[in-house]
Amino acid sequence: MAKNTVVIDAMGGDRGPAIVVAALIRALQSFPETDFIVTGDEPRLKSLLARESKGHSVDLSRVRIHHTSQIVQMSDKPGECIRKKADSSMRAAIDLVADGTAQACVSAGNTGALMAMAYMYLKTLPGVLRPALVAPIPNETGKQGFLLDLGANPVCDAGTLFQFGVMGSVLARELSGIERPKVALLNMGTEEIKGPDVVKQAGLLLSQSESVNYTGFIEGSDLFSSAADVVVCDGFTGNIALKSCEGMAKLVYEHFQRSMKSHWLSRSLAWILYRRQRKSWAWLNPDQYNGASLIGLRGVVVKSHGNASANAFYSAISNAIAEAELNLPARIHNKVEQVLQEQH
Repeated sequence: MAKNTVVIDAMGGDRGPAIVVAALIRALQSFPETDFIVTGDEPRLKSLLARESKGHSVDLSRVRIHHTSQIVQMSDKPGECIRKKADSSMRAAIDLVADGTAQACVSAGNTGALMAMAYMYLKTLPGVLRPALVAPIPNETGKQGFLLDLGANPVCDAGTLFQFGVMGSVLARELSGIERPKVALLNMGTEEIKGPDVVKQAGLLLSQSESVNYTGFIEGSDLFSSAADVVVCDGFTGNIALKSCEGMAKLVYEHFQRSMKSHWLSRSLAWILYRRQRKSWAWLNPDQYNGASLIGLRGVVVKSHGNASANAFYSAISNAIAEAELNLPARIHNKVEQVLQEQH
């Protein structure tokens, strides 16, 4: 198997390159068959690599630094980044995938800028209408499902939603090993008469395709159930749904912490409960779900949360490596081509 290279935008994100380099050191230990390129300020990155690698048995010869002079800020507008930041760490990462030097890139930077650059310089796969941002989500079985789109396309037509279902199905099959992933459309009800016309039309297209195991509509309350392996919606709906869930999880977690710290007996019980249930609850750790993939492009692009910890950023790197090893873009292209032939 050919050796893959993953390029990492080291300057993106809220926490700076130290978090990225710490995650990279761990990835060097976990993935000995993968090489890495980091884009950004070379002197700063050299210093961080030397510091973070102390005490770790890692081969730094597998890391190459690609120096850049610019940084895409979180407040930058995507169009301005394309016009004025050609030597940014983010643009360099995308370019290295586009020219075949690397098979995947990871960035925690400005989401809008990353999507705009990837769409412009990587291009979509033949037959793909629009790329989609997809992320893993936990479900009640202890495994994971996938939700798309999460913001790349605020407005979608029925054909685009249909293709999201096709691409999401390929992703779930390849990454989770599900032979026939269950695909559902996120809607305001499960009845066929409910929802906007575009969602009902997309449901009709999915139900008519032999290539997709379409199971119908799903409501927001079932996002984390085992009712579907892939949940499809437009980017506006998906982004609000995901961030609403993140906000509720944060609220519950912080309320639980305050409650447990309120009395010594509560703290003791919490410690005992945690010790007994640690393995059972490990699948809920949000770090392992970090890393949204921009699928439908001619290369692998993974967007890490801007405020990700080193462990969370490591998960995003792991996702990128898995997709590169599977050559996910080629598998999506083959499936889309097959579906287009069926439709004709």
